[in-house]
Amino acid sequence: MTPTRLLAAAAVAGAAALVLSGCVAKTDAAASGALTVTSTDDGCAVSSASAPSGTVAFDVSNKSDQVTEFYLLASDGLRIVGEVENIAPGASRNLTVVAQPGDYFTLCKPGMVGDGVGKASFSVTGDAVAVEGPDAEQKQKAVDLYAAFVKDQVGQLLPAVKTFTAAYESGDDAAAKEQFPRVRAYYERIEPIAEALGDLDPRIDYREVDAVAEGLDWTGFHRIEKDLWVPAQDALNADGETPAWKDWTPSTPDERKTHGDKLVSDVQELYDYVHGDEFTQALDAQGVAGISNGAIALLDEVASGKISGEEDWWSGTDLYDFAANVEGSKMAFSLVRDFAESKGDKGAELVTKIDKGYADLEAALAAHGSADAGFVPYSQLTEADKRQFTDLINALAEPLSQLTVTVLE
Repeated sequence: MTPTRLLAAAAVAGAAALVLSGCVAKTDAAASGALTVTSTDDGCAVSSASAPSGTVAFDVSNKSDQVTEFYLLASDGLRIVGEVENIAPGASRNLTVVAQPGDYFTLCKPGMVGDGVGKASFSVTGDAVAVEGPDAEQKQKAVDLYAAFVKDQVGQLLPAVKTFTAAYESGDDAAAKEQFPRVRAYYERIEPIAEALGDLDPRIDYREVDAVAEGLDWTGFHRIEKDLWVPAQDALNADGETPAWKDWTPSTPDERKTHGDKLVSDVQELYDYVHGDEFTQALDAQGVAGISNGAIALLDEVASGKISGEEDWWSGTDLYDFAANVEGSKMAFSLVRDFAESKGDKGAELVTKIDKGYADLEAALAAHGSADAGFVPYSQLTEADKRQFTDLINALAEPLSQLTVTVLE
């Protein structure tokens, strides 16, 4: 994708049944009757595991020696319903969300990186709550939640990349191979964010044939991938023409350190960007149109690279990337779903078609594995499998292409 499609790509998985919600103004509910949260270096204690639907307030106290964050996550464990960040040691902050009935998770993140600690189930009971408030305010909440998700994904990507490259640099190829597709999932869910920074995505994620075609130094995930899955002497690159060993040999230990350190540095640059003002300003300028367009853009990522098996040419782990792109697309849709559905019969019909499209695509992916249990190598897909995926992507792309104009009507 090109930088002009920028933040048109949103992030990850699963639309839970909830109102567009987030950090909102402190209300009476936050002042009295708030649930208490104690964040420590290794725990995240919430005073209750349930709350009635509607306004739910959390009073978060940081008892650790690191700056921390608190998250309320949807049932898939990925979508951020609400979060409060930058809570200094010894400080307290409030989070107030509007939550629909359903299952959630609470989580704290001392240090503001990694997977977090103290993840626990949380339930919201009672009746569904209607979306209220000015349309502009609700749309800004959607943008804010997208920003929170991106920060969370990059916050998990950075330490995962450090662990992955440490294994690669030390020659522990078995560990690096196991980690490769799972580390990449964090990036694939939010990949176009890097494209907003000029050559950052090429540095992180270009295939060899793309880098050579543009006269760029080849670095990043796929440079490391080729070292881990050394091709046969007569193999061809992803263009189907160039010999795999032309102008390439397996990296020496010193070269591995250079490639690994470079990837960490580039991901750190991405981390710094999404935690800066420029990222926030770019998102605000795009608004919900950028999010809805992102659902389309990430599905395009599947169609243009993953479905052909050209992305992870040496490892054959394309289905992991495929699944992460679909998660990203579905997350983008989930953030604007309520706006589309509110546009009368036309909007409701569109949402129904999109919901079905995602469900059908996810079911087809599940027939070949999962991100947790592992997907089959791309080489094991039959031509019929590939045709099925292509047909399902096309079936979803058609109604999805109408999403932005419907949301903005």
